[in-house]
Amino acid sequence: MLEDIKTDAAQRMGKSIKALQTGLTKLRTGRAHTSLLDHIVVPYYGSDVPLSQVANVAVGDARTLTVAPWEKPMMQVVEKAIRDSDLGLNPVTSGTVMRVPLPALTEERRRDMTRIVRQEAEGARVAIRNIRRDANHTLKELLKEKEITQDDERQGEQHMQQLTDKHVAEVEQMLKDKETELMEV
Repeated sequence: MLEDIKTDAAQRMGKSIKALQTGLTKLRTGRAHTSLLDHIVVPYYGSDVPLSQVANVAVGDARTLTVAPWEKPMMQVVEKAIRDSDLGLNPVTSGTVMRVPLPALTEERRRDMTRIVRQEAEGARVAIRNIRRDANHTLKELLKEKEITQDDERQGEQHMQQLTDKHVAEVEQMLKDKETELMEV
């Protein structure tokens, strides 16, 4: 019973960390990386699919991504999807390959991005604390129903706190790393 609660909380906290990682990879830092375009979806034969399923995305150089759609008619569709995304990118088509130059970030834009990163991290911290609260609530319910002892409840709460501290420290490290990466010129 206690182990199930602990395992469930650990898994949910891990998912919060993964969600933060995914959110942070979408933020542009001035350096090209293929995960920058991961969240872009493209209409393909009546359904929306991720860009990576209709084109090959690669890093051309430090500030350029190359996108090569697998089908020639998809070139305009992919170009439009990248242009309409929230990234502010302007792809240039040359033959069967599309180059996506990443403009340099201004100081003001870097500060805005840092603010966004902090908000993402705070959201992850809140999610982790909510998971701890839910687990502690479940422990209290079990104690109330006399399915566990007070000692088991206290041990469970201590374990939840240690788990929370560990995951919040991970969030803090990810935040620090991303801020450092954003402020590099």
